[in-house]
Amino acid sequence: MMMISTKGRYALRVMLDLAENQKDNYIPLKDIAKRQRISEKYLETILPVLIRNNFLEGLRGKGGGYRLLRKPETYTIGSILRLLESGLAPVACLEGETNDCDRAAECKTLPMWENLHKMINDYFEGITLVDLCKEREQMDFVI
Repeated sequence: MMMISTKGRYALRVMLDLAENQKDNYIPLKDIAKRQRISEKYLETILPVLIRNNFLEGLRGKGGGYRLLRKPETYTIGSILRLLESGLAPVACLEGETNDCDRAAECKTLPMWENLHKMINDYFEGITLVDLCKEREQMDFVI
C-alpha cells in the first residue's frame, strides 16, 4: 500500500505554513518549526530539496529565512509530494517512466493499477496550497 512518508507530509506542512504566513518577507526556520511542531534539524533535511527544485528561496543572515518562489495557487500537492516521495505509484511496475515488467503484456490487473495511479495523480494535481488554505479557513469557522 502506498504511504506518504514523514518527509512528504512535513514538506506539505512547510509549504502550507509559508503560503499562510508569508507576506513579502522571509520566514525564519525557527518560526516554521515552532508553528508546525517539527524540529529545525529535520526541516533542514527537507528544505534543500524544495530549494533545489525552485519551490522555495532561502536567505541567510539577519532578516533571512524562507519564502515561496511563486504564488501559492501554482503549487499542486502532487508536485510537492513527488519531490520527496520515491513515487506515488500503487505498485512497483508503475514507478518509473516506462513499465519494464516482463508480465505487462499479459497482466490482467495492470489496467486496474494504471487507473488507480491516474486517480491518485489527478487527485493530488487537482489540489493547490491555496485550496488547502481555504479549506483550513472554512474549518476554523465551523469549529
